[in-house]
Amino acid sequence: MKMMRNESCGMKEIEVLMERYPALEQCRGAIEAAAELLIEAYRGGGKAMVCGNGGSCSDSAHIVGELMKAFAQPRRLTEAQRAALRNVGPEGASMVQALQQGLPAIDLTAQTGLNTAFLNDVDPALCFAQQAFVYAQAGDVLIGLSTSGNSDNVIKAGAAAKAKGARLIGLTGERGCRMDGLFDVVIHVPARETYQVQEYHLPVYHALCLAVEQTFFGEG
Repeated sequence: MKMMRNESCGMKEIEVLMERYPALEQCRGAIEAAAELLIEAYRGGGKAMVCGNGGSCSDSAHIVGELMKAFAQPRRLTEAQRAALRNVGPEGASMVQALQQGLPAIDLTAQTGLNTAFLNDVDPALCFAQQAFVYAQAGDVLIGLSTSGNSDNVIKAGAAAKAKGARLIGLTGERGCRMDGLFDVVIHVPARETYQVQEYHLPVYHALCLAVEQTFFGEG
């Protein structure tokens, strides 16, 4: 992964977010702290895990998509990566121009077979926690989305990941919630209605993904 050119280069994306959504100024500090946690995790070779329910389940997949492939910056392979592909032979060489660098991320909501087996055989509230406990390592980050901040399966996933040494980022609404005190950073967007909270979550996580991408793959 490319080294950072500037410790704060990704934070320009947070400034753009504040200009476009002034109401989010009240949670700027938490958004910046979340970006720093993600950058630290990826700088150390870690990964992100993401989970949520309903609309936040769709947001989890969205976040992983922005991290795993090019978002707003080209993520060209390094010469070493290109050489490694060519060394595999013709099949590897054929992918040199198309493959991109990525930021490792796992959507915990996407494992349908595993999740349905675990919720049927063991405990529905622990399907994300089971994955988080197996996947998480020190230096990783778990991103939990919950409009109430009290979703039991998201909270338990956070606790399981934290037990393995991961850091936790929560996205929720403006009310106090169970995420507070457990998650390392909680972004309380200024809304209470579920759909309004989700409307704010999208530009927030876009800004986080942009900040991380700019940090590692920015061209200038």
